[in-house]
Amino acid sequence: MGKIVDILIPDLGADKDVDLIDVMVEIGDEVEVEDGLITLETEKASMDVPTTHAGVIKEILVKVGDKMNSGDLIARVEVQEEASAEPAKEEVKAAPTAAPAASKPAPSNVEVSANAKEVKGQVLVIGAGPGGYSAAFRCADLGLDTVLVERHPTLGGVCLNVGCIPSKALLHVAKVIDEAAHIEHAGVKFGKPEIDLPGVAAYKSGVVKKLTEGLSAMAKMRKVNVIQGVAKFVDEHTVVVEHTDNAGEQTKVTFDSCIIAAGSQSSKMGFIPHEDPRIWDSTNALEVKEVPKRLLVMGGGIIGLEMATVYQRLGSQIDVVIRGPQVMTGTDKDIVKIYTKANEKKFNFMFNTQTQAIIPKQEGIYVEFKGDNAPEPQTYDAVLVAMGRTPNGLNLGLENTGVEVDDKGFISVDKQMRTKVSHIFAIGDIIGQPMLAHKAVHEGHVAAEVIAGHKVFFEPKQIPGIAYTFPEIATAGMSEIEAKEAGINYEVASFPWSASGRALASDVSETGMTKLIFDKDTHQLIGGALVGENAGELLGEISLALEMDCDAEDIGLTIHAHPTLHESVGMCAEIFHGSITDLPNKKAVKKK
Repeated sequence: MGKIVDILIPDLGADKDVDLIDVMVEIGDEVEVEDGLITLETEKASMDVPTTHAGVIKEILVKVGDKMNSGDLIARVEVQEEASAEPAKEEVKAAPTAAPAASKPAPSNVEVSANAKEVKGQVLVIGAGPGGYSAAFRCADLGLDTVLVERHPTLGGVCLNVGCIPSKALLHVAKVIDEAAHIEHAGVKFGKPEIDLPGVAAYKSGVVKKLTEGLSAMAKMRKVNVIQGVAKFVDEHTVVVEHTDNAGEQTKVTFDSCIIAAGSQSSKMGFIPHEDPRIWDSTNALEVKEVPKRLLVMGGGIIGLEMATVYQRLGSQIDVVIRGPQVMTGTDKDIVKIYTKANEKKFNFMFNTQTQAIIPKQEGIYVEFKGDNAPEPQTYDAVLVAMGRTPNGLNLGLENTGVEVDDKGFISVDKQMRTKVSHIFAIGDIIGQPMLAHKAVHEGHVAAEVIAGHKVFFEPKQIPGIAYTFPEIATAGMSEIEAKEAGINYEVASFPWSASGRALASDVSETGMTKLIFDKDTHQLIGGALVGENAGELLGEISLALEMDCDAEDIGLTIHAHPTLHESVGMCAEIFHGSITDLPNKKAVKKK
């Protein structure tokens, strides 16, 4: 008789009530260390949660549809007393993003060369993404002597170099192609576009170059000392930077305070042969070196759908495999329904389906599927893996400090961005969801201002999110799902763009809707969402209204320009208030 071991959900960072979309084992199954047990899905990523012990499944305490949180009990496994809990190195099958809980590693020695240059700064910032460079520039503006370490030759991090900005440049190209084809029914015809792929790549790179050069100029103007290299902590006041521009060179940096903004990287999954050049992550996809005839996108989150949009317009046939019942998990169904209907003829959506095997062959990538809508095995020219991101917290030598890092690489901070070590701060992807550049920027400002002696905290009432798909989806505040789970007495007011003069004139009325969510008792706005053309540009008013605690009357009595798409926000408030005249008024006084 073996020992019974509980298998728990690892630390999920800031994520709560995460959807369980697949149970991968049954009672009686034999499992090895790090075999996948269940699959969780957030708005941006899916991840498999592995077992921490080898043995036989004796109990399964969860089911598809459950909401999971850090520490929840998944299953019980019977193990032999001599069974090791060490992870197997060759049989890894699950995503490393869901690694089992581990004890804090022993301090490691970071060797410092006798020839290392020495630099002293009041503040050291590690990582020059939007959060990092914003933190460094804010520190400099507040009179602090600042050192900024970045491993890449340009500032801007993932977002500016291989993320947000280049993807939007490519989406602009895709949008022009789409609009040229779409306008034909309005009496204007263009010929079939000729795609100059190197020209497309050059346009994208040009956009990135303008911004990175601007950041470099601002760093010089502010006298921020920029060092190119990889930083690792020696102790709580020292890092060693291994130069990436001059191999073998080191710089020893000592500091009074430090802001860690080291970001994240694309997640790798054990069963996927990532070494094959036809297996892409988002960085590979953004290189636009080729347009595959058939492209499989793994994941129904924002990153995968944005890149699917680009490549579909460039000429690829797109299959999207999605483990759950809808794209963008966590987004309200009425919003997602409009997006899905607009794209069901452009993409082959395979819901409640997942990849079972990926086998590189000479003629292409051979993929086997399982699930409700699993097709026969297919061969693709490329596979885009868009299954989330892994924080870089385990790559910084933080075991040489008292900073608390969980087994996935997330760093724990308080509302002032402080870690467990009072003079070391952390911001951005590395502290948890949502992994968004604009969140990191505001966290960076808070950390800088706290270091400068200001009494400030990071306490946003909303963090907006946008999917730059066609049509766009933009959200702020609570979703209807969250309001329901919180037990709030809420009411939804939705304005279809089919009743918008501007949407009709712009030929975007069929794929648009504005939705506001109000507290029924207080009439206060608690959330909002849009789907449609330029939805992200319309979100600002909703974000501000949430931060300002506006109620329906505040929004409805604000005069919105006509005809515009943003007047739909005011009309939603009028629907709730009962003063709408552009639609039938359900709250109109009934005549006797």
